[in-house]
Amino acid sequence: MSTTPPTPLGVAVIGYAFMGKAHSGAWRNVGAYFDVPEIEQTVLVGRDAAKVAAAARRFGWKDSATDWRAVLERDDVHIVDVCTPGILHREIVLAALAAGKHVIVEKPLANTIDEAAEMEAAFEKARANGQHAIVNFNYRRVPAIALAKKLIDDGRVGSIRHVRISYLQDWLSDPDSPMSWRLRRDEAGSGALGDLGSHATDLVLHLTGENIDSLTGGVHTFVARRPAGDSGDGAIGGSSTSGDSGDVELEDVTVDDAAWATGRLSGGGLLQLEVSRVALGAKNGLTLEIYGEKGSLTFDLENLNELRFFDGSDAAGEQGFRRILVTEAGHPYVKHWWPDGHIIGWEHTFVHQFAEFLTSIRDDTESQPSFADGLRVQKVLAAVEESAAAGGASITL
Repeated sequence: MSTTPPTPLGVAVIGYAFMGKAHSGAWRNVGAYFDVPEIEQTVLVGRDAAKVAAAARRFGWKDSATDWRAVLERDDVHIVDVCTPGILHREIVLAALAAGKHVIVEKPLANTIDEAAEMEAAFEKARANGQHAIVNFNYRRVPAIALAKKLIDDGRVGSIRHVRISYLQDWLSDPDSPMSWRLRRDEAGSGALGDLGSHATDLVLHLTGENIDSLTGGVHTFVARRPAGDSGDGAIGGSSTSGDSGDVELEDVTVDDAAWATGRLSGGGLLQLEVSRVALGAKNGLTLEIYGEKGSLTFDLENLNELRFFDGSDAAGEQGFRRILVTEAGHPYVKHWWPDGHIIGWEHTFVHQFAEFLTSIRDDTESQPSFADGLRVQKVLAAVEESAAAGGASITL
């Protein structure tokens, strides 16, 4: 059932730390650069009244609150943007959908397949009421990635033979780095696998347009115990245990530091995937290589304005990877920003994502990335853990 969106669309963001800050910036800028329905930064939600109020003033929000359930009852809130730890995704999303709200939720969709399936089913019912929902796989909205998708869809790469993707960071390389919710399985679901592997998996599925039919995988934790407490990135609590190193209290790490998988795509191609949060020297090292029958593509997030393309139809002796600086008005999203040749950054991907979402609400078209996409990713992540638990056995999805 299609309905005319209210004006303005009131937005509530739940969470004000790392992701809440990134999302706030996108909501602040989306209407200035894109032709989208008018929005209002209605309310920012967090647990600490003083801190969330300060964040709301800084990030441009009209109001702040500490009770997300009460926020869902507000008539001036139409979009609920969930930036909490994974343990809260299911409860908030189901309640928001039941309250008739449009929903954005940070990746991964949930902590388990069952939760993700329940959320996807709830959205399918809500869709009949004109509601929209997405999982924020924002790397789809990097202009170079969007260009890669177009080249693949246009047949410039041909049948895909090999996909290699890695997402490496080093922020947990120091064993003295303190605990956070991201290191507790009951709160985060998994470690690098869910945090980084969800992005990598979504890009593989999105870019190739194929499924992952089977895989073998593994997970590993390099630092089994860390200083108790929280690193300050929005943890929601956790108990500590007395340490065995002087007066330092240590807490068990219950998620992986690194994960990997080798798989088979539904089109017959091969997949290699690797993620880590202890890869010293890698800051935000998402790298992608796609090798096809007709052409190949490579991308590195740390040079996010560039895409490299090898065209196999070039004349012999003239072939080679060409560097495409994805900063021209004809490239995806770029015309909304600066004159040709001016680079953009990581934060712009959130603006692009929200612009796409608002457009889908206005036009009542399918919103992407969907909860169904999120569920597909969740099944792949679970298969990696299943394979790891079975000593690297092959898992059919």
